[in-house]
Amino acid sequence: MERKASGLGMNRTGIQTSPVNSKKAIEGAEQSQPSSPGDASAIWKARQAFAREQEGLGSVPPPGTLKGMAKTAVDMLKGGRSTVFIDKLGQRAGFERTGVRLYESALSKLDVYGTWDGGPSREQLEKIRLDELSHFALVKRSIEKLGGDPTALTPAADLQANLSEGVPKVLADPRVNLLQSLDGLLTAELVDNASWELLIELARELGHNELAEDFQRALDVEQEHLSLVRNWIAAGVKLEARLGQEAAGAPV
Repeated sequence: MERKASGLGMNRTGIQTSPVNSKKAIEGAEQSQPSSPGDASAIWKARQAFAREQEGLGSVPPPGTLKGMAKTAVDMLKGGRSTVFIDKLGQRAGFERTGVRLYESALSKLDVYGTWDGGPSREQLEKIRLDELSHFALVKRSIEKLGGDPTALTPAADLQANLSEGVPKVLADPRVNLLQSLDGLLTAELVDNASWELLIELARELGHNELAEDFQRALDVEQEHLSLVRNWIAAGVKLEARLGQEAAGAPV
């Protein structure tokens, strides 16, 4: 199957495809009146009103065990805010779990379209999938070690789920080939790297040095993932541009 990532075709979304009708559309827009008077201030006020009525994205649950409550009490006495740490750990847990699914989707694209010179191999994609799974397990253990509940949807986890909702949709879209899917993986890996960096800083700030070392090892691996995805995209785009063929995302 061939499907060009940037090929010419019957794309009718642009206005230039119909000069006569586009002229009429422009004239009609110029002659029409606004649907409502004023500016965007009304919607601003509506958004402010809705925001004031809400209580946020939820809360971090209290420790469900005596051990967890004791750890939280000790952390509070030291001046730390364990709830912030648990919140961000919950965020990473959700993101890493999603990362496993993203690379499963990428593997399915590979089965359909194949790869290209300098593109991802099945072994590489499978290794990254397993890395993401191990990072999820690391975060889960870390939350449990702190006395938290790894199954809880924390506010940061809820926020991250909303922010990253589009990436899984991209990889699940049957119209998207492997090269195009890598743009979604690049977005995820950029966020992943930045988030691990913040988590390491927070762990050290709160005195969780062993966890910080574990997280640093995870970040080192994630940096490798980011480099690989960048290189795969560069190789695929350059190859397609040079050959003028569907050299990326589908066998030729």
